[in-house]
Amino acid sequence: MREQEDVREFQVVGQAGERLDKFLSEACADCSRSFLQKLVKEGRVLVNQQAQKANYKVNEKDLIQVYIPPAQEIEILPENIPLDILYEDSELLIVNKPKGMVVHPSAGHYSGTLVNAVMYHCKDSLSGINGIIRPGIVHRIDMDTTGTLIVCKNDNAHIKIAQQIKVHSVTRRYLGIVKGIVQQDNGTIEGTIGRHPTDRKKMAINVPNGKPAVTHYKTLQRFSKHSYMEFELETGRTHQIRVHMASIRHPLLGDEVYGTGKSPWKLQGQTLHAATIGFLHPVTEEYLEVTAPLPEYFEELLKKNL
Repeated sequence: MREQEDVREFQVVGQAGERLDKFLSEACADCSRSFLQKLVKEGRVLVNQQAQKANYKVNEKDLIQVYIPPAQEIEILPENIPLDILYEDSELLIVNKPKGMVVHPSAGHYSGTLVNAVMYHCKDSLSGINGIIRPGIVHRIDMDTTGTLIVCKNDNAHIKIAQQIKVHSVTRRYLGIVKGIVQQDNGTIEGTIGRHPTDRKKMAINVPNGKPAVTHYKTLQRFSKHSYMEFELETGRTHQIRVHMASIRHPLLGDEVYGTGKSPWKLQGQTLHAATIGFLHPVTEEYLEVTAPLPEYFEELLKKNL
C-alpha cells in the first residue's frame, strides 16, 4: 500500500525540543494541521521508523517520514462558491482570487479551493492537461496572495497560454507593501530560486537546485517605515517576489514565512496582489490585459501611517 503513497522525509535540524505536530505543521506547509494530526493518529508519521504521538518532542537529527495517501483517491467535487470574474469567453476566464483561497486541491485542502469553484461555474468545460486535481489551472498564486489568475476551458487554450508562460512573454505585474524604505526608485533582482535545503515550507535564493529568477521592481510610495511597490516578473518561480524581496532585506509586510517581526496590524499573510495579467488570446491571438482592483484591506493599509 505504501508504495502508492507520497512519502516525505525530513531530518530535524535546529528544532530539537519541538512537538512533533508543530514540526509537521512547519515542514508540511501545504497540509492543514487537522490533516497532519489525522496522519499521526493513523500511524502514518514515523520517527526513526517508529510511530509517535503528536506531543512527542523531536530530537536533533531525528528522521521523520510522513506517508500521505494518494490524492487520486479523493473525489474533487464542484462547489457553489462565488467567483469574482474579471473576464470570460468560450476559451478561458480570468478571476480575481481572494485572500485565503487555495488555488487547487492538495493534502488537507480538498474543498473550498478555486478549482472547486470553477468546476461548478464551468461544468465540464475545463482543460484536463493537469489532471483531476488541477482542471483548468495553467498557473497559480499563493493562498494569501490576491488577484488575477487564468483558468483555461479547454486543452488548446491551456497549451497556448502555457507556452507563453514558458517563454516568459506573459505580462505579470504585482503590487505589494514591503518593510523598510527602499532607496532605489527601480531595480532588478536576479538569483536562482529553489527549495530550501532544510526547511520544506520555504524556498531559498541561490541554492544549488535553484532555477533562474528575475524580478523587476519600482518604488511607488515611501512611508515612514514601509514602501509601496510594483513588481514585474520575468519568471514565475514559487514565492519569487517574497524570496527576492527578503533577500534584499525588504520582506513583504505580513509575510510570516520570509518576514521578520510582527505586524502592528492584523494581517492574513503577505500583502501582495497580482494586479495585472496580459497575454495573447489563444484563439484571436490579440493581446488581452486584465487588471484586478486592490482588495479593501490593502487600500485601508495605504491610508494608515505606514
